Amino acid sequence: MDCQTSQPIRILVADDEPTILDSYRLVLEAGKQETSTKINDLKSKLFGRESKQRPPADEPVFEIVYTNSAESAVQAVRESRGLDKRFSVAFLDMRMPPGPDGAWAAAKIRELDDRIDIVISTAYSDIDPKELSQRVPPAGKMFYVQKPFHPHEVRQLAVALGQKWCAENKILRLAYYDNLTALPNRAFFMTRIEQAIDFAKKNERSLAVLFLDLDNFKRINDTLGHNVGDELLRTVARRIAHSLRSSDALSRPLPEEDTTRNLARLGGDEFTVLLADLQKPEDTLIVANRIREELSNPMQLDTHKLTVTSSIGISLFPRDGQDVVTLMKSADMAMYFAKRKGRNNVQFFEGSMNEKALLRMNLENELRHAIERNEMSLHYQPQVDLATGQITGLEALLRWQNFTLGNVPPLDFIHIAEDCGLIIPIGEWVLRTACRQAKSWDNADVGFQRIAVNVSVRQFTQTEFPDIVLQVLQETKLDPSQLELEITESILMNNADLAVETLKKLKAIGVHLAIDDFGTGYSSLSYLKQFPIDRLKIDRSFIKAITTDPDDQAIAGAVISMAESMKLQVTAEGVETIEQLQFLKQGKCDEAQGFHISRPMTAEDAERFLLQLKPPKR
Repeated sequence: MDCQTSQPIRILVADDEPTILDSYRLVLEAGKQETSTKINDLKSKLFGRESKQRPPADEPVFEIVYTNSAESAVQAVRESRGLDKRFSVAFLDMRMPPGPDGAWAAAKIRELDDRIDIVISTAYSDIDPKELSQRVPPAGKMFYVQKPFHPHEVRQLAVALGQKWCAENKILRLAYYDNLTALPNRAFFMTRIEQAIDFAKKNERSLAVLFLDLDNFKRINDTLGHNVGDELLRTVARRIAHSLRSSDALSRPLPEEDTTRNLARLGGDEFTVLLADLQKPEDTLIVANRIREELSNPMQLDTHKLTVTSSIGISLFPRDGQDVVTLMKSADMAMYFAKRKGRNNVQFFEGSMNEKALLRMNLENELRHAIERNEMSLHYQPQVDLATGQITGLEALLRWQNFTLGNVPPLDFIHIAEDCGLIIPIGEWVLRTACRQAKSWDNADVGFQRIAVNVSVRQFTQTEFPDIVLQVLQETKLDPSQLELEITESILMNNADLAVETLKKLKAIGVHLAIDDFGTGYSSLSYLKQFPIDRLKIDRSFIKAITTDPDDQAIAGAVISMAESMKLQVTAEGVETIEQLQFLKQGKCDEAQGFHISRPMTAEDAERFLLQLKPPKR
């Protein structure tokens, strides 16, 4: 910040004599014409001589607030903090009868703002500057001038102290504020919580910390670019701040506290909110929901219209922690559990989360070494043609046998791999291993036709994902037509336009494409027609009761009919009984997969299974 070019220096002047205030006004306000004899006389009274000096044009511009009492001076400083328009210098007359004097005002102002420089002016000699500095520390920010004094003395003090304040402010902003959003950073926020905790302990009050994380921000950043991502973060910061201003009635500010400082950006897409001196702890939910509503309104960023959701964790003092670190950790943990429930959720911290978090941390740590320890393996589940009974393909399914934890089900570790980014190397390992095994079966002439591999959210949103697929196919020498990539419906619809482009690139390689778990998402038929896909996989939730539930029958029938009209193949997942198989066959479903046909098998067992069902050569 450059005070000379970008921002006025804010100065407070307090004197009980209107003529003295007018004299300050003439000296400090640039551009005043000195044509009034009366004003010149007033200058003589204050400064002891007449001066017609004008300030240089390149000196800072002052923004000045004038008051006529000690009480009004203190109130002006209090209001300036709330408006985030702090004073850099305060000129206080020592004696302002009939109210308190300048020393009283200086002490009160110092309590409100420890950065303001204070100049005490007096025409009397009964004030000891050293004693005054001791009453209102620090000594380096307390100045004393004797009336009458030269106008240059006042102006030079204002300029020098104002510019010093600006330099200090710039350093403080670099240390305690986020450069992108202009919000307080982690260091500042931790100090704010400490202050709020001290107040809460002394007054037996409650407070709350909200930990907010944007849903799928990394995907937006990776696909639309960092410029859009940065503008999104700035917009989010403004919207959260706006929602907090409309929530002021729910939490009282600390005494003399600046409520605009209770929001911070910790880094990335993480934001925190402090609700100090809560009237009712449950009011935090009202604030959290207001933030979610504010953020969920569509945002127009550049040429992109985005809808953003957030996951919010809440910790309460003193219930969830009695120090800064514990409160932040508890709110962070609650946010993680909110995210686990799905997008756009709020979660209060619960004591049981500590145990779950430790288990997760241990699981994540073990997962980081799973590939190098050769703990990962693939099992294969056959897919059968309902018309011919022949095996048309196998789906590769990931398994993890940990030395310490034993067999870890995919439902327990896949979401962790997604959260921490390990799904990228794990997913690439699955793709490469499956293609290598498929090529081995193809060479062995066991009746292999197609291998199906699941694609995760993070994999699919990588800009280089099509290149990785091509590289793996070239390395393993597997024919692209023998690879089918399964992408869930929800992944495609998160950013349908981008999904179309990625699918086209994959299709150009020659691989087959399937929409997995079809019917559980929210596909638009208009987008479905644009997706260059080959297959729909009906989710197992619609197959479980298909022989008895009219709704499931109708849904499955509609999917099969729609796929037929779009010239797409249909595979039913989760087929566990002969009755389900017969119903799907009669309904003209193309393929089926499930325990009734075969459970997932090791590569060796799958090869024997293929050989048993291999059609005879003619």
